[in-house]
Amino acid sequence: MGSANEYAIPEGSLVVVSGANGFIATHVIDQLLLAGYRVRGTVRNAKKASWVAEYFGDKYGVGKIELIEVPEMAEAGAFDKAVKSASGFIHTATPVMVSYDPNEGIPLVVEGTLNALRAAAAESSIKRFVLTSSSTAAISPTPNVEFSADESTWNEEAIKAAWAPPPYEGEQRKLDVYSASKTQGEQAAWKFMKEQKPGFVLNTVLPNCNMGLVLSPQNQGAPSTVGWLKALWNKFEGQEKLKFNPPQYYVNVQDTGRVHVGALIFPDVNGERLYDFAYPFNWNDILAIYRKLYPNEEFLDDIPDLGKDLSKVTNGRAEELVKRFGRPGWTNLEDTVRDAVESWA
Repeated sequence: MGSANEYAIPEGSLVVVSGANGFIATHVIDQLLLAGYRVRGTVRNAKKASWVAEYFGDKYGVGKIELIEVPEMAEAGAFDKAVKSASGFIHTATPVMVSYDPNEGIPLVVEGTLNALRAAAAESSIKRFVLTSSSTAAISPTPNVEFSADESTWNEEAIKAAWAPPPYEGEQRKLDVYSASKTQGEQAAWKFMKEQKPGFVLNTVLPNCNMGLVLSPQNQGAPSTVGWLKALWNKFEGQEKLKFNPPQYYVNVQDTGRVHVGALIFPDVNGERLYDFAYPFNWNDILAIYRKLYPNEEFLDDIPDLGKDLSKVTNGRAEELVKRFGRPGWTNLEDTVRDAVESWA
């Protein structure tokens, strides 16, 4: 990783992680503590999320992590208390697929993002800010179509679809509203940087489908996109649901944690959008791994006409950050699936 005195914020510094009980956030915290930082996690409900402090306290020792309640991130001043004396802020918190109505779903994310940035800008000790954006802030999965995406790519199609006239219903509308919320949330962050010129560096991370190890299955279950793998394991035949999760890129959630921490601490990562995408996959790839790793289990037959993600994305920079943590590169799909299955098999 390089010597500690080369980092943008020194080892032992306090880093705020919003949405600390989330799937990605717990891995961000894990990597931060592993790298020698202290963490202040924000959660909506400290009692419900108390397991986070207990889990990491047991793993890394007391005093390395504290939790603070931020019940509504879109309320003015939501993060003002959380940022006190911190050197960095990793904003992972976001409502996922909560609304069909763009007038509800999008402002919540945009305001939450701006509140985090405003709080950080008012705290002179903060030198680095990392925003968890989304793959959908750049592109939506489009099977069997060759196209490219880079740092200048924005999901304008999702914005247009999300803000189309009512009725506000159907899974596709909900997905469009989520995608637009992440696109417009990230755009608002870059606009804030340009106009306000705060005293910190902003980097954004655009994760695709996160899979892999669940740190506390008893508290997290099969969270986020790990739930898709579990549904497939359970011979989930509702192909309507699978249709809304088309072929796309996966990324191992531990690699996602590394990319976030790299974006926070490496000085040469400055004002970048990082494509946190490992490799394309489809459901039949997962089924093949299931059959190989678990020959005594029964699984679905291959699903016809799935197609493949043929897009080319600029994910080399994010993989380079993963390598700086002593990894060979992106974690392969088989190891990632094995890690995920541990939480229920």
